[in-house]
Amino acid sequence: MAKVLAVIDMQNDFLTGALANPEGVKAIPHIKEKLAAAGEDTLICFTRDTHFDDYLETEEGKNLPVPHCIYGTDGWQITDELNPIKDGQPLPPRTYVFDKNTFGSQQFAAFLRENAHRIDEIELVGVCTDICVISNALLAKASLPNVPIWVDAAGCAGVTPASHNTALEAMKMCHIHVR
Repeated sequence: MAKVLAVIDMQNDFLTGALANPEGVKAIPHIKEKLAAAGEDTLICFTRDTHFDDYLETEEGKNLPVPHCIYGTDGWQITDELNPIKDGQPLPPRTYVFDKNTFGSQQFAAFLRENAHRIDEIELVGVCTDICVISNALLAKASLPNVPIWVDAAGCAGVTPASHNTALEAMKMCHIHVR
């Protein structure tokens, strides 16, 4: 059986760029430790918020008119400290990257369903707890309702500390465990 460690949207624009979040930066060492400790039985999944030049015309862009994570830009890249993509090298074994243009990744959810027979635990870390982490945690719960799902609060950051805590409480109500 395998564990899934999902690293949600740890991209430059969410850490030091257009939507900078100092709390997200503080979570990097904790996430780095989790990645280093991941065993041979861990499937590591990264999500990458991915928008295009028409972002401001999208529903999200109308509600959050701050261009961010535009495909191919430095802000779109996963922070160097965590990025599994190294100068043209193939991804490391058991590592996957899912680009998404909305809060939750349908590709990540499909991956979970396709691998349901070998997944016995899912853990999520990343940003923002109150937007993309909660969205992907709920997709994971809907995809694999009988698999324990954990969110590591120390490896997450919300838009604000208050919204981070609110999201953690909401996830608990949906039977998503918080460490």
